[in-house]
Amino acid sequence: MLDAANDEGVPVRVVPRATLDALADEHQGVVARVGTGDTKELSERDLATSSFADDALVVVLDGITDPQNLGAAARSAEAAGAAMLVSRTRRAAEVTPAAVRASAGALMHLPHARVANIARAIERLQDLGFWVVGLDERADVTIYDEACPPGRIAVVIGGEGEGMARLTRERCDQLLSLPMRGRVGSLNAAASLAAVLYAYVLPARA
Repeated sequence: MLDAANDEGVPVRVVPRATLDALADEHQGVVARVGTGDTKELSERDLATSSFADDALVVVLDGITDPQNLGAAARSAEAAGAAMLVSRTRRAAEVTPAAVRASAGALMHLPHARVANIARAIERLQDLGFWVVGLDERADVTIYDEACPPGRIAVVIGGEGEGMARLTRERCDQLLSLPMRGRVGSLNAAASLAAVLYAYVLPARA
């Protein structure tokens, strides 16, 4: 850690453990104080006016309420090269220190639009040429039955338990499921997102 800090010119100060305990509830002997730089929360208007690449990927979270799940989903989205993360402003997880920690810092890099109405946000994405795929365990078609189409794509993941809201589901261009061959009925939202991104979206862009 010290070598990495020195290589990047990050100043380091050695303090008693009690000082670290006062700064953070959970740490492993190191606490970093960071700024957000130019990152900022985006709105629905920003979503509509953003410039996306022809093969852009956007991840939409509909009702993810657990900050750990939000962070893990953001980590998978950023690792897969997503251009933006979209989530709800109400009844949804906030970007808390726990979420940032679970994201391994991805939430500091990934543009994040928080919108009041997910169905309307999906419509805006469709107006921008996105094909919107919703992950729904009730869908008859799995991610292995059809190849991911070329061009811009948005992947929608619902919250655990309830899944996507009805209007969100109806707004999607296509609903797909993950094949479940074990005894458990489903994966959590973040794990499902990672599976879709790496088994469905990215192979089509390789």
